[in-house]
Amino acid sequence: MKKIISTENAPKAVGPYSQATEANGTLYISGQLPINPETSKFVEGGIKEQTAQCLKNIKAILDAGGYSLTDVVKSTVLLADMNDFAAMNEVYAEFYTKEQPARVAFEVAKLPLGALVEIETIAVK
Repeated sequence: MKKIISTENAPKAVGPYSQATEANGTLYISGQLPINPETSKFVEGGIKEQTAQCLKNIKAILDAGGYSLTDVVKSTVLLADMNDFAAMNEVYAEFYTKEQPARVAFEVAKLPLGALVEIETIAVK
């Protein structure tokens, strides 16, 4: 059975998709941009601040679905510039302190709304 997960503590979808979909004990979180849900604008700063906001949004969606960061099994990190990898990784490590999920990170030509980073996540109970 499929269930849509949504929270006001993460940015609303900027297109025809859900923040997350749960199916059979697996939560699929759409790519999260560095948008502050209170202002609906990007957080100020560079890659570190944007990565932190993406992960805060992911945590809020996980919480809304009854999951936690330790339930995350896979992350996909999209970067506008691979030169930002080390700085992104530094912030990422602050959120995933144990039982780190599998992950892939790569540079893309362009991200929505000019973001420096976007992160999608899969969690399993």
